[in-house]
Amino acid sequence: MTELRIITASTRPGRVGPAVSAWLEALCASLPSIQARVLDLAAYDFPIFDEPKHPRLGQYEHALTRRWANDIASADAFVFVLPEYDHMPPASLINAITYLSKEWQYKPAGLVSYGGLSAGLRAAQALKPMLAALKMVPLVESVAIPMIADKVSNGVLENTQPLQQAAEQMLIELQRWSGALKTLR
Repeated sequence: MTELRIITASTRPGRVGPAVSAWLEALCASLPSIQARVLDLAAYDFPIFDEPKHPRLGQYEHALTRRWANDIASADAFVFVLPEYDHMPPASLINAITYLSKEWQYKPAGLVSYGGLSAGLRAAQALKPMLAALKMVPLVESVAIPMIADKVSNGVLENTQPLQQAAEQMLIELQRWSGALKTLR
């Protein structure tokens, strides 16, 4: 069983990230080998990184950081659901990632990006070296959702065959990489 954490990156009002994360979580529910749970960064309400000690030490002073560390450490793999803001990942995501170090290591990371015409791909590409710097393995397989405003209605993402196929392929690879990296964790 692969313990997957789907991380909803956007925290701003009017965001559609929760709809995208819910769609992926529902898809995971049909796969008996994956146990998925959504971690919505808006629910954590992180301040700008404020731990007094470096994250690599794992000596977290704040209860919020300890909760975040437990949620991340319990995962075998991640999917980051992210929009593109000014060609970059949301600051909320970069800030949340910065809080931890060892909890991220030797785990695969899938990306589900969304946006306008570019489908958030520039943000996804910018995020990959950041993940690799923390010893995560960003996958080639991903999901890119263009023109997201046309695909979400009443808080629900329209499930299309191309989206579902891309997500299923990404999830298959997440499981493979998770198993392969387990000996390093």
